[in-house]
Amino acid sequence: MTPVHTSPAPDGPRPGLRERKKIKTRTAIREATYALIEEQGYEATTIEQIAERAEVSPSTVFRYFPTKEDIVLTDEYDPLMLEELRSRPADEPWTDSVRYVVGRAVQLSDQDLAITRLRARLMTQVPAVRARMLETMSVTGRMLAQAVAERAGLGTDDLEVRVYTMSLIGGLAEVYQWWAENDMREDLYGLLDRALTVLEQGFPGKKP
Repeated sequence: MTPVHTSPAPDGPRPGLRERKKIKTRTAIREATYALIEEQGYEATTIEQIAERAEVSPSTVFRYFPTKEDIVLTDEYDPLMLEELRSRPADEPWTDSVRYVVGRAVQLSDQDLAITRLRARLMTQVPAVRARMLETMSVTGRMLAQAVAERAGLGTDDLEVRVYTMSLIGGLAEVYQWWAENDMREDLYGLLDRALTVLEQGFPGKKP
């Protein structure tokens, strides 16, 4: 789960014309960025080039994405995943709910696996992207904290809520980092499931 923009659920109400235009513009900017990075690398890709390829002005790019790193890291999935999390049965074990939502996120990312791999590679290879990801984790954490607090009947600023949500966000980020560092050979959902098991059961310690 990565920050930050809103997208409608596939089965939800169709967004209005203004929102559809915003989604179209964001998508065009991201697609232009990914294409340019594949062609010439991350560092060589400029906001001016992105704007020209996306057929918008540089100011429009900055209006939607404050930094070039945000273009890489931002997707449409987080609000959708949080809504899915809120829709899970109230008596379902929390980890089961998270596993379901993580599985749905992987299904969505599999629709364009090349982009998922590119983003993971950039998070590993480009220090600025990695640093920005760490900065924006707190934004995603606050969004997740709302769902956690609602389920637990606690406040979003309770220590337990903050510790759990940031542990979850940080753990999932490390999965993507590990996956990229190991040439993305292993099944991503399997790795995410292993991370959730660690959060659920604690560190396993030395194997006998």
